[in-house]
Amino acid sequence: MNRVNISTLLLLIPVALLSVASLCAASKEPVRGRNGMVVSAEAHASQVGVDILKQGGNAVDAAVAVGFALAVTFPQAGNIGGGGFMVIRMADGRTATIDFREKAPQQAHRDMYLDSTGAVDAERSLVGHLSAGVPGSVAGLLHALEKYGTKSRREAMAPAVRLAEKGFEVSHRFAQWLKADSASLVKYAETKRIFTRHGHPFKEGERLVQKDLGATLRRIQNDGTDGFYKGKTADLIVEEMKRGNGLISHDDLRSYRAIERPPVIGTYRGYELISMGPPSSGGIVLIQMLNLLEAYDLGRRGPGSSWNITRMTESMKLAYADRAEYLGDPDFFPVPEEWLVSKEYARERRALIDTMRATPSLRIRHGVAPARESEETTHYSVVDRWGNAVSVTTTINSWFGSYVTVKGAGFLLNNEMDDFSAKPGVPNQYGLIGGEANAIAPQKRMLSAMTPTIVLRDKHPWIVTGSPGGSTIITTILQVLTNVIDYKMNIQEAIDAPRIHHQWLPDTLVYERHALVHDVREHLATRGYNVKERHGTQGRAEGILIDRERGIIFGATDPRGYGAAIGY
Repeated sequence: MNRVNISTLLLLIPVALLSVASLCAASKEPVRGRNGMVVSAEAHASQVGVDILKQGGNAVDAAVAVGFALAVTFPQAGNIGGGGFMVIRMADGRTATIDFREKAPQQAHRDMYLDSTGAVDAERSLVGHLSAGVPGSVAGLLHALEKYGTKSRREAMAPAVRLAEKGFEVSHRFAQWLKADSASLVKYAETKRIFTRHGHPFKEGERLVQKDLGATLRRIQNDGTDGFYKGKTADLIVEEMKRGNGLISHDDLRSYRAIERPPVIGTYRGYELISMGPPSSGGIVLIQMLNLLEAYDLGRRGPGSSWNITRMTESMKLAYADRAEYLGDPDFFPVPEEWLVSKEYARERRALIDTMRATPSLRIRHGVAPARESEETTHYSVVDRWGNAVSVTTTINSWFGSYVTVKGAGFLLNNEMDDFSAKPGVPNQYGLIGGEANAIAPQKRMLSAMTPTIVLRDKHPWIVTGSPGGSTIITTILQVLTNVIDYKMNIQEAIDAPRIHHQWLPDTLVYERHALVHDVREHLATRGYNVKERHGTQGRAEGILIDRERGIIFGATDPRGYGAAIGY
């Protein structure tokens, strides 16, 4: 770089700092609590969690109650017909990461979404009965409750049962979502019956009652996992599959189990991170990016400076290239996890970063070691008075999943089969490239970008966070963490701040409005970056920060969504 370019760069840094400072000055204050905090995408569900905490339940009890409540009040993403991941850190130091990701049915095969010419028929993996994987949410939530909770199923599920049977008022935003998806919701008779009034979307203030869902929740409440994976509910699921030529069988349901996986552990500037391992790619990719960035003093410059943006973007590209090659269901494909998250590997990969010019993605290959996900996921975080912390991300994939509601059971089924690589090497609708590691196979769990994360400070939970956002989840959480750790923002400012995203392919640096000032965009373009403003927003993070010295718990919701942080 010559002297003129250095001067230009130095002139850009204060502008970027001013932009971020202005944004943070506009942030609301985070919610405060001293005994507990629940942050979720929906106010009724957050209140359910806080009520459980006030009744003496721990963070796991509250998280389970929130999960079932979201299946009622936030059915476009909250669910019992989908799956997800849960990260738990108990006050006594125990750590658990629970995989309740959906599985491919036994009759699934790698070419099931290819047409007669061998091309991917995306519609078949996105909408309808064939797009549904075997649900895992009920197994995961109950596993957590039975092993780490203190409340009974009856106590933890009572609020969700009540919300389903008695109903709740449709909010302004929920009414908008129902209206926006009404054309698809009315295509399936049972979905139309529950989520519309004779084909017309529910309006704000009207009461949504879900009697069939309430009955299903009562069966789970009474019989545990058998109330879902066996008996009447299982019969209803299989009957629904037969109506629409789906694949889920009684054997698929009976054999489903939630799995406790080893957590992915990393460090960044002295803080310890606990996140989810495969089949979630989130933890590994997040730690890879942080390892790459750790060598750079990001805090000296603003998050919007071209100096920081180039290094962050190149780190994203390198990590996402490895994601496409190495990550999938570890029960089917060996994942070199320890190597990928090692500091040594980060040093090798960092040597590939050209800080002067953008490295074209087609020149980036995965490292030598000794895949799409919908944006319509939901995340929630819980902390209790004893210092237990839970981070949960769950999904039915697309907004309202497959649009198929199980007749007589009242819940939507996922369309998670689209998260597999329908054809390795071919991008899905979100542009993510998947390899053989994420090819479809019977009983296999599809790759995910969900990144529920807990950060420890002095061995105690400090930050609890996660986000929806499909392929952007991991880069969203990356920026929330660097905003707090490197730029000293509070948790609300860190979540509010504008974001960028690069996922290796397509080779485009996407930014939210205000993330990059004009001069920085121009400077990046001269360095070879394809820079594009995002239409809409990136992610809807939820977060909790625990200040042990002051005895205060801070909760923050993302202004990009309509969540609720409630503390007490």
